[in-house]
Amino acid sequence: MTTVLAPVAGFVIGLAAVPDPVFSGGLVGPGTAVDPRRTAGEALAPLDGTVLKIHPHAYVIVGVDGRAVLVHLGIDTVRLRGEGFGVLVREGQAVTAGRPVVVWDPVAVAGAGLSPVCPVVALEARPEALRPLAAGPVLAGEELFRWD
Repeated sequence: MTTVLAPVAGFVIGLAAVPDPVFSGGLVGPGTAVDPRRTAGEALAPLDGTVLKIHPHAYVIVGVDGRAVLVHLGIDTVRLRGEGFGVLVREGQAVTAGRPVVVWDPVAVAGAGLSPVCPVVALEARPEALRPLAAGPVLAGEELFRWD
């Protein structure tokens, strides 16, 4: 079993509420989403593992068991071309759950006319393998869901 932590503080809204059909339709995979607090801060590693992919607006961490989790900081934030984001790790780097991975500002994302909602997706997982732990308010680093 893999425990996935909330990368940001905010309010758990679920993938169905994400304003992007690719995420809300579960096309990327199952998971949940967090509507972040509107304060600048850090996005954390959701599990112990290795940074498989890192972009200013999104990252994938692969756990020691081979399970990969995608964290996407806002919707369509690739359009910002890294503006307002600061990468703190490199691909191939080992990270522990709760370690800061990216610095970002959800207020700047919203100010650019984009949604700051953060999908957290279990890549290549079966939906029935996930057990949500968090609903409503969540702090960064708290348990978000379990992947059986």
